[in-house]
Amino acid sequence: MKFNSLIPELTVTDIERTKDFYLNILGFKMEYERPENKFIFVSLEGNQMMLEQENGHWSVGELEYPFGRGINFEMTVSDVDAIYKRVLDAGIKPFREMQVSNYRSNDEVVVQKEFLVQDPDGYLLRFVN
Repeated sequence: MKFNSLIPELTVTDIERTKDFYLNILGFKMEYERPENKFIFVSLEGNQMMLEQENGHWSVGELEYPFGRGINFEMTVSDVDAIYKRVLDAGIKPFREMQVSNYRSNDEVVVQKEFLVQDPDGYLLRFVN
C-alpha cells in the first residue's frame, strides 16, 4: 500500500463506534488496525485516514464535541450519490444536504456535487464527485 503525503489522524472517543460509521455506513476499507492501541487506518478510493481513540499522546488541549471545529475534510469519490444514500438509509441527517456547488479557481469555475456529514465525534466530512 502506498501512503498519501498527507494523512489526517483524528482522535475519537469510541473507536468501535467510529469503525462502524466509517466502514459500514460510509464504505471505507480497513487497511489495518492495532486493536491494542484502539487505532485504525482506513481508505476510500485513495482517501486515507487514521483514527485513534483518545490516549493523551497527541492532545494539545481539551477535546470538546464537535471535534475538528473549523475544518472539513473534502474527499473526492466516484459515486457520491451512493454514499449519500447510505448516510440517509442509516438515519443520519447530513450537515449539508446534497447540492451542486460552483467554486472559482482562478479564472475557472469548478462544479461539484457534494454533501457534508459529521462523524460520531463531529468531524465534518465533505464528499464530492
